[in-house]
Amino acid sequence: MSTENIEGFQQQEESKDIRIFLFKLLKYWPLFILTIFIVLVVAFLFNKYTAPIYEVSTTVLVKEDRSMMDASSMLGIGLSNSNQNVENEIVKLSSFSLQYRTIISLDFEVSYFLNEGLIVTELYHKAPFKVVYDTAVSQTVDLKYRVVILNKDEFRIETEGELVKKYNYAKREFEEEEILGKIDWKKNYRFGDLIENPYNSFKILLNNNFDPETDVENSYEFVFNDYYTLTGQFGGIEIEPVSREASILEIKFKHSNIDKATAFLNMLTIVYLQKSLELKNKIAENTIRFIDIQLAEISDTLRSAEMDLQNFQSSREVLNIDYQAQQVVELLKDLENHLAELTVKSRYYKNLRDYIIKNQDDLNNLVAPSAMGIEDPALNRLIGELIDLYNAKAEQLLYSTDRNPTVIAINNHVVNTKNAILENINNIIYNSNQAIREIEKRIANYNEKISYLPVTQRELINYERTFRLADDIYTYLLTKRTEAQITKASNLPDNEVIDIARTELNEPVYPKKVLNYLIALILGLVFPIGYVMMKDYFNESIVEKTDVEKATKYPIIGQILHSTKKSQLVVSEFPKSNISESFRSLRTNIQYIAGKKDDNTSTTILVTADMASAGKTYVSINLACIYAQYGRRAVLLGFDLRKPKIYQDFDLSNRLGLTSYLIGKNTIEEIIQPSVKVDHLDIILSGPVPPNPAELIASDKTAELFRELRKRYDYIIVDTPPAALVTDPYLLMEFTDVNIFLVRQYLTHKRIFAAMMKEMEANNLKISIVINDINITGGYGYGYGEGYSYGYGYGYGYGYGYGYYTDDKPEKKKSFTKRLFNKL
Repeated sequence: MSTENIEGFQQQEESKDIRIFLFKLLKYWPLFILTIFIVLVVAFLFNKYTAPIYEVSTTVLVKEDRSMMDASSMLGIGLSNSNQNVENEIVKLSSFSLQYRTIISLDFEVSYFLNEGLIVTELYHKAPFKVVYDTAVSQTVDLKYRVVILNKDEFRIETEGELVKKYNYAKREFEEEEILGKIDWKKNYRFGDLIENPYNSFKILLNNNFDPETDVENSYEFVFNDYYTLTGQFGGIEIEPVSREASILEIKFKHSNIDKATAFLNMLTIVYLQKSLELKNKIAENTIRFIDIQLAEISDTLRSAEMDLQNFQSSREVLNIDYQAQQVVELLKDLENHLAELTVKSRYYKNLRDYIIKNQDDLNNLVAPSAMGIEDPALNRLIGELIDLYNAKAEQLLYSTDRNPTVIAINNHVVNTKNAILENINNIIYNSNQAIREIEKRIANYNEKISYLPVTQRELINYERTFRLADDIYTYLLTKRTEAQITKASNLPDNEVIDIARTELNEPVYPKKVLNYLIALILGLVFPIGYVMMKDYFNESIVEKTDVEKATKYPIIGQILHSTKKSQLVVSEFPKSNISESFRSLRTNIQYIAGKKDDNTSTTILVTADMASAGKTYVSINLACIYAQYGRRAVLLGFDLRKPKIYQDFDLSNRLGLTSYLIGKNTIEEIIQPSVKVDHLDIILSGPVPPNPAELIASDKTAELFRELRKRYDYIIVDTPPAALVTDPYLLMEFTDVNIFLVRQYLTHKRIFAAMMKEMEANNLKISIVINDINITGGYGYGYGEGYSYGYGYGYGYGYGYGYYTDDKPEKKKSFTKRLFNKL
């Protein structure tokens, strides 16, 4: 066979398997309908009674950090600054401390709900009443209070719970002791009454939106929340850049109450911008405070120098110095101004060093180097890192201790950063001292030149130098103070909110109703398909024609329909029935298999199975009847010597039969009994049950019997015991032309059947398969459809409106439930 033919054959087989599987599913259509209906109802109830979740969003523009950009540009790494800054802002926005501060800034302390049974809806600014509580008194948190408005004046409140914690909103902390025991109370109050007990102290007031027609008798609930739990509940924000190229962050938050989610996001961005602005203002305030201290010190020096200069000029009556001395004085002035600036900066560096050494956890009074006109990128960067580390540590300590591994790691990083800052400051101080000494040398040289001037001019120069130096320092400090004040007044947040969170045009993101219905529909198909596949996988009985075809290569020559008749003689009593047609089809196929050459040659047909209850006797009887109806001479042999049953169906005596013949007690003529129910049919019964059936069958009398019967009859039908239990059928196959092996739907075991077929194939036995007790309504017709319709000539002729006559009475239609469970 060519490769193309093999591939074509494989494709045909795959297509056939798919069709068979689809037909198999089709017979479970009630299960599909029921499952789809159930899952769609579940989806409907889920969509209806699940609280909707809304998603709100806001966008924030992250501006570039100029100081970081300038510092990094000197190192040639400016390309990564924007991304690094964006990542830093994401961490800040998602930090616990920022969200905690946001919660404190909102009115989320009391949550209100409308309880409608299966649906509980949170009401934010929409409840018909409000709870006013005393912040100085601790309140029970996470304890649900139920409120029923009786009228515009009264309401009923009740609650119950145990092991409830109390929280103080003024101190923002829990009480150390918990309320032990059970809380259970119910009482009516008037609106505005103080509800005071060991657990709470609050009032309930009606809001302006109270409607007596809709709000009375409704069941409302409220609960007090602590700030820590609220922060955890609102901590699920999602932050991500709008695109990789842009420095715009989109902040998303999902919540069951869209108004509450919107308020939270908008307040989060407000607090976020305020926090960055407060940090800038704090730096400016610290700078102004430091300069004020320096100004207070220099003011006394300036006043004293001014008075000394004025007194000297009035006492000596000297107003000016000559031109040469003036030039020297101007040079000295520049040097001394430079010296004064270096001295102020050196004093700042020493102050900064002492501050960092002494203050372990507080940087509130730190003056940034840039505020003093010190442009040192490395120092500015290290100071910024130290501030960020202290902020991160403060955030961690809100919900952990110093022993937390994260806090320990931050402390180690703080120590390293401080050491780097101190090393940097010491280097700067050393370089400043070197510069100061150099300037002092140059000043000393000019002082030596001045010493050659007249005494009066020399003294005047000294007084003027002292005054001008103090005046220049004072002016310098005033300039820096003014700059700091201007900076504080003009400070703006580092970043900017582009779009605030809005409630308009927001559809719920959960539940996704259309998707839920689609998933339900898919599950409604998957569950039954899975059930069918699992049932098929774990099924050990033969159900479909393919089960037989997979187990053996022997041909299937017939398929006998399920009978609802009480009588075994179906062919005789109901000749026009569908079952009779299936036996006629079997008769036709046997004729082809037997290959009968002429009318004078008889055909011997053996019927066996793997086990009892497969229908051997039933098939043997009706097969004999179908040949008798055909006008042929037929004889039915009851060779099941161990459990004879044929005599019961024909109302005959089992006193004489094969046993008595095989032992030589009776002749053939004596054991042949004509049937009174079926014309042209003779019957040879089993006779009394012998102690040694196999030995009798193996005797020469059996061969003699078959030789004689072949002379007298056209068709000899042999009913035998199960082949899986005894050897009788194998002994009789020596005398038969056609050996029928019965397979009963839903009864024959797959593995036992396959093992027997394998053994028979190994022994080269000629076997033909007949499938018995086929239930068409159970879907068998679809499973065996192809061969059933064409292979045996009767699939199209079962009536059902195709002009074929039948005497089958229509069965009473079962209820949907019964049909469903029959299929299961």
